[in-house]
Amino acid sequence: MNLFADIRALVVAELQALMAAGVLPAGLDLAAVAVEPPRDAGHGDMATNAAMVLAKPAGMPPRAIADALAVKLMEDPRIAGADVAGPGFLNLRLEPAAWHGLVRAVLEQGTAYGRSTLGAGRKVNVEFVSANPTGPMHVGHVRGAVVGDALARLLAYAGWDVTREYYINDGGAQVDVLARSAYERYREANGLEPEIREGLYPGDYLIPVGEALKAKYGDSLLDKGEQYWLTDVRDFATEMMMAMIREDLAALGVQMDVYSSEKALYGTGQIEAAIKALRDMDLIYEGVLEPPKGKEPDDWEPRVQTLFRSTAHGDDVDRPVQKSDGSWTYFAPDIAYHYNKVQRGFDELIDIFGADHGGYVKRMKAAVAALSNGRVPLDIKLIQLVKLWKNGEPFKMSKRAGTFVTLRDVVDEVGADVTRFMMLTRKNDVALDFDFDKVMEQSKDNPVFYVQYANARVNSILRKAREAGLDVRDTSLAGSVLTSLTHPAELEMIRKLAEWPRLVEIAAKGNEPHRVAFYLFELASDFHGLWNRGNDDASLRFLQEDQSISQAKIALVRAVGVVICAGLGILGVTPVEEMR
Repeated sequence: MNLFADIRALVVAELQALMAAGVLPAGLDLAAVAVEPPRDAGHGDMATNAAMVLAKPAGMPPRAIADALAVKLMEDPRIAGADVAGPGFLNLRLEPAAWHGLVRAVLEQGTAYGRSTLGAGRKVNVEFVSANPTGPMHVGHVRGAVVGDALARLLAYAGWDVTREYYINDGGAQVDVLARSAYERYREANGLEPEIREGLYPGDYLIPVGEALKAKYGDSLLDKGEQYWLTDVRDFATEMMMAMIREDLAALGVQMDVYSSEKALYGTGQIEAAIKALRDMDLIYEGVLEPPKGKEPDDWEPRVQTLFRSTAHGDDVDRPVQKSDGSWTYFAPDIAYHYNKVQRGFDELIDIFGADHGGYVKRMKAAVAALSNGRVPLDIKLIQLVKLWKNGEPFKMSKRAGTFVTLRDVVDEVGADVTRFMMLTRKNDVALDFDFDKVMEQSKDNPVFYVQYANARVNSILRKAREAGLDVRDTSLAGSVLTSLTHPAELEMIRKLAEWPRLVEIAAKGNEPHRVAFYLFELASDFHGLWNRGNDDASLRFLQEDQSISQAKIALVRAVGVVICAGLGILGVTPVEEMR
């Protein structure tokens, strides 16, 4: 049940009736007609912009349209009032029975309440994390992993067919550096002093790799030139790093559907095929780029390169795909990888990138637009930095990693649920402060605690109701007589529940899972407020002498718990039933 969508359908139906009756011109486009919560709750339960958006195409004053629509809407038993305000906004008030029906729908549908068919089964690929397989994931990867996984959960909840994908960056020079670093740990495992020179990875996490290499090769690789061992050690170390990354992701509650290798694109003809596809569209040419901004003429060496005409698809400049020496640029395999996704039949692509990839957005979108003939949209979400704090000071070092705080450091310190929720308390393109002390506080200033406390409070009320002899099964609560839920505070609580299906669709349309975390905090705040008001107003207490009234109030409480659990499910957070 989506009450906002239901009332919008009513508004559209009445507008169509007015067109059929000749009150409005026929053929008006109603796509922009919306029904939303009013900016001021005192104005009503819902508001529609119908008269404002139709006035110009209809050639009529907006108030005239609003007046005619208000008369028609008042014929529906759900509508208690339809008031025209200002130049033509139409504010609606619903009968209490409409709100009571919503509580019943939540209890009947359970956590399916709010699920949507918006995605219509379209196939969407969400690529996220994609960390270099050279070491443990750091705290920046944590945020990208949480955002990507929560987004995948959100889209699935809203009707998309979702594939989670990890792109293994194992085709560049960094994996050679990994091999050389692992080789030094191999020498160490054989009793020699490792030479962790500048440019190598210094973290202790490579010690087990060195030991595993010794177990496999003994001392047979010692004192040999790297031409004899580089490939084998690189593949061995990469595999061990990916096993560690998979374990770290699992600790965070993230499971990938597909792991794709950059290295697998080389020597298989896939890069060549992607570039040929662009060449066939006359989007590949040989040319010389202008010097980058800020470069002096004597500091710039013009050279002929193979270029992608990305400006034909919205980029600022054309981009090189092949260097003058014939080797591919970093961009070329990324083009091939996204071409592979297009060929796999995805209807939409989403990439979750680190903030340092901002310059990559336009060129990647241009490539996908070209290779899919504009059929497949690509949305790229940039993840801003996470600043860690502990004991009031910046928290920066991890001995195991060598230079940074790892994903496991964070999860081991505060748990996966706290980590996941907190990583979604800001929009992805805004920097986030993660304070190890504050995220464990039991206060309203800690949003994850506040939401979990609301769910625990729901379960506490249900336990007390059960002890009082009430039947608190969802089926029984859904059959309760709810007409006693008339207090403005109770109706306001139900209005917040009514926003959930609409919020899901808004968040899914914008690929913005943080909206779910924001909504849950607001819902929890409203529920705590309702509970607190019962301290002063006995009529708002959830257990009353009249058992039927208690049953109705408990039904509302349980409905709040259902929506909190549904929202936490999207965030990948386990609901807490009891605070300890």
